[in-house]
Amino acid sequence: MQQNTAMEFSQLRPTLLNVPADRVYSVAKVYADYCGNQPRSYWDYEQCVEFSFGEISQYEIINKIGRGKYSEVFRGCFTKDYKELCVIKILKPVKMKKIYREFHILTHLTGGTNIVTLYDIVQDPQSKIPALIFENIAHVDHKKVFQTFRIPDMQNYFKQLLKALDFAHSKGIMHRDVKPQNVMYDPVRKTLRLIDWGLAEFYHPGVEYNVRVASRHYKGPELLINLRQYDYSLDMWSVGCVLGSIMFAVEPLFKGDSNTDQLIKIAQVMGTEDLMNYLRKYGLLLPDEYKGLLKNFPRKPWNKFIGEKNLHKCPQQAVDFLDNLLVYDHQKRLTAAEALQHPFFSL
Repeated sequence: MQQNTAMEFSQLRPTLLNVPADRVYSVAKVYADYCGNQPRSYWDYEQCVEFSFGEISQYEIINKIGRGKYSEVFRGCFTKDYKELCVIKILKPVKMKKIYREFHILTHLTGGTNIVTLYDIVQDPQSKIPALIFENIAHVDHKKVFQTFRIPDMQNYFKQLLKALDFAHSKGIMHRDVKPQNVMYDPVRKTLRLIDWGLAEFYHPGVEYNVRVASRHYKGPELLINLRQYDYSLDMWSVGCVLGSIMFAVEPLFKGDSNTDQLIKIAQVMGTEDLMNYLRKYGLLLPDEYKGLLKNFPRKPWNKFIGEKNLHKCPQQAVDFLDNLLVYDHQKRLTAAEALQHPFFSL
């Protein structure tokens, strides 16, 4: 990597454009009007959600298989047939609207291409804690699977992931937490399911969304610079991060110790100049917390990550594919449908 050229922080900060707070300054390239063309009951999970809880006695917990910030996950079975397995996601105490949102989104997505199937929602009669019941998905830990991947495996994995995302996006829904841990892949059956829709949200042009979504190492730059009018393209940055980690055998691709450091790690690879242009385009100022940290980093070519051990995962088509996903400007990234047509899948 080239030696960084130090510059004064004032020289790096972009000039703030005169952007009214209520202006619609970023609109998704695809499916922008989908939710707007649906009845309010389609997307308004706070006012229009009606559902009844299923019977909790139909399910029994077998063992714990994971935990997250908002839930604990168990393998379970149906009491009518103990051989039929399921996954029970017990939600930690959160605002009910978050529970409504996840359930409402899953009712629209269940049955979709490579989307985890929701069976039921139940509630403990004493604690009133709700739980979501999902299909049990055979899979192998991504750290083991990624080590074995060759180009055909990568093509299959990303083709299925992109189909899942395109389906969700076509229904007006952003996942907002794409990462390897949320992609269940079975290398034997070659099947994939995109799971954990707890941070997903309906997309509407002009809405200013919460930037405290996605896992740090997969956060798009828009979240890190507080660009709140983001869209489905946020998911595509995360896909690029997963692709890069597989190609270059490094996980994660950008390993920041904090959100501030995450943007620094991205700039150290993708350069500072394009980041400044991105900020200028959308009329944003770089926060003062970057003073003394963000220097004039040059762009680091992807070939610097390619060596003898990972060359077989890095044909030119894959590098170009990555280059069209990991783009600062979210409006210039490939959509999921465009990504599926990339020459990478024709190798």
